[in-house]
Amino acid sequence: MLIVGNGRVVTRDAQMPFLEHGAVAIEGDAIQSVGEEAELAAAHPGAEYVDAHGGIIMPGLVNCHTHIYSGLARGLAIKGCNPHNFLENLEQQWWKIDRNLTLDGTRACAYATILESLRNGVTTIFDHHASFCEIPGSLFAIRDVAAECGIRACLCYETSDRDGEEKLAQAIAENAEFARWAAAARESGDHMIAAMFGGHATFTLSDETMDLMAEANDGLTGFHIHVCEGMNDVWDSRENRGGIPPVERLLQHGLLGPDTMLGHCIHVTPAEMDIISETGTHVVNNPESNMGNAVGCAPVLEFFRRGIDVCMGTDAYTHDMLESLKTFLCIQRHNAAMPNVGWGEAMQMLFQDNARMASRYFGREVGVLAPGAAADVVVMDYPTFTPLSADNIDGHILFGMEGRSCRTTIVNGQVLYLDREFTTVDEERIDAWTLEQAKVLWGTLNGREY
Repeated sequence: MLIVGNGRVVTRDAQMPFLEHGAVAIEGDAIQSVGEEAELAAAHPGAEYVDAHGGIIMPGLVNCHTHIYSGLARGLAIKGCNPHNFLENLEQQWWKIDRNLTLDGTRACAYATILESLRNGVTTIFDHHASFCEIPGSLFAIRDVAAECGIRACLCYETSDRDGEEKLAQAIAENAEFARWAAAARESGDHMIAAMFGGHATFTLSDETMDLMAEANDGLTGFHIHVCEGMNDVWDSRENRGGIPPVERLLQHGLLGPDTMLGHCIHVTPAEMDIISETGTHVVNNPESNMGNAVGCAPVLEFFRRGIDVCMGTDAYTHDMLESLKTFLCIQRHNAAMPNVGWGEAMQMLFQDNARMASRYFGREVGVLAPGAAADVVVMDYPTFTPLSADNIDGHILFGMEGRSCRTTIVNGQVLYLDREFTTVDEERIDAWTLEQAKVLWGTLNGREY
C-alpha cells in the first residue's frame, strides 16, 4: 500500500472533486481509496508514504499527440533550412530528420521525450512516429524504452507514400505487426502499451494506400492521421483527388470512427465537420505547434458546437500540457476576438476528452483519482497566496501552474519521479548516451562532427 498525502487533492471526480487535507491510497496499479488523510493513515498504518509537501495531488496528464522522432532536434540548425511555408518546413527539417533516424536514434528520441514528459507530470502519451531510415522494429524499440521508463504509451507509425513503395510497405507492416502485438498484450492484461495505425496526411496518402492501411489493420485498432494541418491537404484534394475533401476520402476508405483521431483539422469545411461528428471520430488540437508553424487556428469552438470530441496534444512543440492549455485559450480568444470564450472547452479537452481517449485505448479508467482507476498520480508544487477551492482550481492551474511545477510522478502505481529525481532509471547515463546519438544524427544532417 502506498499513500500520497500532505497536500490538497484535485480528483476530477464529480462525486468528490476536492479535498483540502486529502490523500490517495494506492494498492498495486490501482487507486484503492481517496479521502481525508487522517482517515486513510489510520486505515493503513504500515503504508509507504509519499509526501506532497503541501502541493496539489492530481491525476497524471495525458498528451494525445506528440512526435518522439523530434526528440533530438532541440538546438539543431540544419544547413539550408529556411522554410517559408509548411511544406518547406516538412521538407527542409522534419523529413530530413526522420530519413536519417536509425533505431538507436529512435531509442534516444524516446528517452528524451519520455523523461521530459514524466518530468512535466505527463503520465500517458499518444505518439505518431516516423523514422524512414530504419522502419522495421522502430515501434518495438520505442515500446521497450517506454516500458523501461514506466510511461503509459500508445504508439503508431507514420505511413506515407513520400519515400517510395518499399518504405510504404515497411510502414504498413510495422503498424500491423505492432497492432497485433498490442492487442495480444491487452488480452493478457497489459494496460501500459497500446497501438493505433498511423498515417502521415492525406496529401501523402493515395487512395490505394488508404485501402492497404484498412486491409492491414483489419479492425484491430483506430487510425491516427494528420488532416488539413496546412493547406496541402486541401490543394491536393482539389488538384489530384477529383475534388474529394480529405475527410470524405478517409470516410470512403473506412478510416473514420470512434477509435480514430485526426490531428489538427485546421482547414476542414463545415461538411467535413459533420462527417467527423456523425462518425464519432476524435480531433486532437495542438495549439502551440499550429502557431509556430504558421498554419492557422483550428475552429475548435465550432467543433464543440457540432458535438465533436476534441483532445489536446503538443505535436512535440513542448512536453508541457499546461503550456498547451494556456496557449489554446489565448489563440482561440485572439481568433474569435472575444475574451470570454474557450475556458470550458480548454478544461474539457485536457481533463475530460484526453482522459476518455486514454481510457478507451488502455482499458483502464485514466485521468481521475477514484477507487479502481489507474494509479497515475502527480504532485505539483503550488504555494498559493489567494484562496483555492473546488470552485476555482481550474483558474489556479491555468494561471499559476506549469509542467515544471511537477515534483513527483507516479504511473501505474510506480513512483518514477520523486521530489524531482528519477527513481527507476539512471538519468545521467541515459542523457550521456542520448547526447552521443544526437551528435551522430546532427553530424549526418550537417556533414560535420559535433
